[in-house]
Amino acid sequence: MHRQRPSAIRIVLLVVAATLGAAVLLALVQAISGNRPERRTTTSTRNSVATVPTKAAAPATTTAADGVPTRATLDRQVAAARRPDPAVPEARTSAFDAARALRLVRLQVAAGPRPAGSDALAGVRRELLRRLPDARSEPVTGHPGLVNLVGRIPGRAPAVVLAAHYDTQLLPVGFVGANDSAAGTAVVLEAARALSRRPRPAGAREVRFVLFDGEELPPGGDDDQFERDGLRGSTAYAAAHASEVGSLVLADYVAGRGLRLPRELGSDRTLWRRVRAAAGRAGVGKVFAGTGIGIVDDHLPFLRAGVPAVDLIDWDHPQKNTVDDTIDHLSERALDATGETVVGWLTAERRR
Repeated sequence: MHRQRPSAIRIVLLVVAATLGAAVLLALVQAISGNRPERRTTTSTRNSVATVPTKAAAPATTTAADGVPTRATLDRQVAAARRPDPAVPEARTSAFDAARALRLVRLQVAAGPRPAGSDALAGVRRELLRRLPDARSEPVTGHPGLVNLVGRIPGRAPAVVLAAHYDTQLLPVGFVGANDSAAGTAVVLEAARALSRRPRPAGAREVRFVLFDGEELPPGGDDDQFERDGLRGSTAYAAAHASEVGSLVLADYVAGRGLRLPRELGSDRTLWRRVRAAAGRAGVGKVFAGTGIGIVDDHLPFLRAGVPAVDLIDWDHPQKNTVDDTIDHLSERALDATGETVVGWLTAERRR
């Protein structure tokens, strides 16, 4: 979902390519990594040369032929996600139901890979839509078959937006995206439920809960042009609605074990301080410390339109972009830390 500088392995491969040719390079890349490259902007504040994650094929007993995890596998993974996660502080607020959110992660992962335009994603879409308040679907302009999902709690303009993407990447084969971004989607849905159950303060701002389709690259998409070829749902939504949005928080890799969510380098500093303040009130400020790197993600179309936006993303999640991005590498406590923070932020933000 994002862009980075070439890894050390790829630098070596480029040297090999000068001698052996592009065909040999392609074969070597496929043999070594088996997936698309990771993505990161070049505005990193630290050395961005990293080793490409090694991806082992999932054992045949864990999935069906179509890549859908078995029920027994999901049971084991959910149990693992419920284990203690001492690296993440326990929230002292209780507005967000992390157990329900984890079940929403399972609901999505149970469908297997869910790339944009797939039947699997269409099936999940129906389940997500019925869980959003005042829900509507919104076709993604210029991309037939892609659909953004929008929930709404009415109020004054401009709207406050909590967003995530709900499609999964095409490669590697069998990728089910527990953290990227079933977890982000679950945070949006459960935050919507939590806020919908609360009385709406007089004069409160409108709150929108938006799930973007088509964040990942389509077949034939160019990773070096990710902002152009990916981010389809967010780009279309920003083009149509940016003037109606006052602030946006994007939930991406937000539930990995040992979660850390430093400020993404391009994220709006003032809005980030308000998000951090909400984390502090929830007792999980430790998770939201420091500054990370710049990421090409669904917040960018809003930043470019002048909307303050923050990207919550744990780029150091070890299983990112691999078939091991499964529920057992998440933690319920991490999911809760993110959820309590965004509910606290929404509660304060809609009073501004």
